[in-house]
Amino acid sequence: MSVARPAMALLLHPHFPGYGGCVARVPVQTSSQTGPLPEGTVRHVQGGPTEATYILPVRRDRPEISDELASYIHWLSLQLEVVVVDGSPPDIFASHVEMWAGIAAHVPPDADLRTPNGKVGGVLTGVRRASHERLVIADEDVRYDREALERVINLLDEVHVVRPQNYFHPLPWHARWDTARTLLNRATGGDWPGTLAVRRSVLCATGGYDGAVLFENLELVRTVLAAGGTEAVPLDLYVRRSPPTAHHFWSQRVRQAYDELARPLRFSISLAILPLSLTLAARRQWGWLAAGTTAVVGIAEIGRWRGGGREVFPWTSSLLAPAWISERAVCAWLALWTRVTKGGVQYRGTTLRRAATPMRQLRQRLKSKQSGLY
Repeated sequence: MSVARPAMALLLHPHFPGYGGCVARVPVQTSSQTGPLPEGTVRHVQGGPTEATYILPVRRDRPEISDELASYIHWLSLQLEVVVVDGSPPDIFASHVEMWAGIAAHVPPDADLRTPNGKVGGVLTGVRRASHERLVIADEDVRYDREALERVINLLDEVHVVRPQNYFHPLPWHARWDTARTLLNRATGGDWPGTLAVRRSVLCATGGYDGAVLFENLELVRTVLAAGGTEAVPLDLYVRRSPPTAHHFWSQRVRQAYDELARPLRFSISLAILPLSLTLAARRQWGWLAAGTTAVVGIAEIGRWRGGGREVFPWTSSLLAPAWISERAVCAWLALWTRVTKGGVQYRGTTLRRAATPMRQLRQRLKSKQSGLY
């Protein structure tokens, strides 16, 4: 499949309030140029030979003290263009300038692209500044190697959006636990990673994607598909992800369960597990509980074997799948309670009510504006 042709007119979508769109690229200067920059420009650092742009949205509440991320950004800059969009407070942003100057374009989110889910505004700021059609978007804990980076970029010559698969390394106990979620997702269509690859023209033609939702990667993919785009989910394309701290892991439990409000069938199943399990236990129907536990382990093992996953996923995570299911069963009810009593889930100081926009709504919004784009 050839690269999608640009629309005759790249339209800004009126249903995404606060978006300035990503049609007009912000002018940049190369690092060899000197003197003051014109208003609205950023100093551009020449990227590597690959015709693609890596967009890295970051936000820190304290300065980065490790050289590991800077080393990774430097390695990336030898491969392709890198745009770091930094939503940190001004003093922390300034400290990051000292660390990352000269190895990547380092910019704050554009004021007209700031969204309740700050990551979306950061991504679209990067899209606006990207020089290339093929984009790789990744969280700051994602670590590509050369092979995975080349493959995910090349797949954009065939499809409009690519969803690779993450694996944790190293594997503290909570990463091993959360890997059970990854395995179950892989057995039922593919996991949702902290990185995607997408064609720039697609996002510009749709005017971006909604920044007032929690499950932003699902929102991006749904927007592309609703506009007539195509998706690839290569189950054998693995990208390493550094595990969060145990504290951050615990803080994500209810929020990740809230994501499933975007997929009502999955959310309903999660809600049903707890009362069903309690009923079986009350009736001492241990055989049914044992059968369910064994089935969950088996499903996780299917996910571990798909796409050669045994090379990166430990078998112990399959054994932990019933425990993860139990956690999700409880957290689903907590997520529902949060929705009913608080109107949504707290995320970086704001309340997000919606997990993602239903496909039917996205198709309706984009139907008249995107006819014939792909």
